[in-house]
Amino acid sequence: MRRFVLAGIMAFCIATSTASAAELKLGYIDMQKALNTSEAGKGAKEQLAAKVKNYQEAINVKQEEIKKLKDDLEKQGMLLSETVRAAKEKDYQQRLKEFQRYTKDAEDELRTKDDEFTRKILEGMEKVIQEFGRKNGFTFIFAKNDAILVFANEKVDVTEEVLKLFNAASRKK
Repeated sequence: MRRFVLAGIMAFCIATSTASAAELKLGYIDMQKALNTSEAGKGAKEQLAAKVKNYQEAINVKQEEIKKLKDDLEKQGMLLSETVRAAKEKDYQQRLKEFQRYTKDAEDELRTKDDEFTRKILEGMEKVIQEFGRKNGFTFIFAKNDAILVFANEKVDVTEEVLKLFNAASRKK
């Protein structure tokens, strides 16, 4: 829906513009590339990778504990009394639920953190893009990954120029 609205606005502006075609200046930015290659994006990736590693280590430990409980239960199950076996099985089921809850919570936290990093970077990037567009006389700058962009000449790709400005602005903070 957003794409159609954007395309409609652009078509309306172009159709009603009294400016000649030579005055219309278009550009696009590859937001995915900008997110992945900006200094802020690389830093966010490193932070997320460290969190993933920590979670993975904890998950591996918990997984081993659960596997050991299950193996013990299977090996000793027939030798144990009904009440002891039921208690061990209940303990196993409880730990399995806790493990599943922990992995879901870890996934949720990582997704939330990734979204938070992305949102923060995009907010900063948007300010830089707007400033860049004003200073360089652009009529429109599109996000390549959000708009319907059937063709774009590489000459109107402003990704590298915006990245330089964004990285410089990030360093000042």
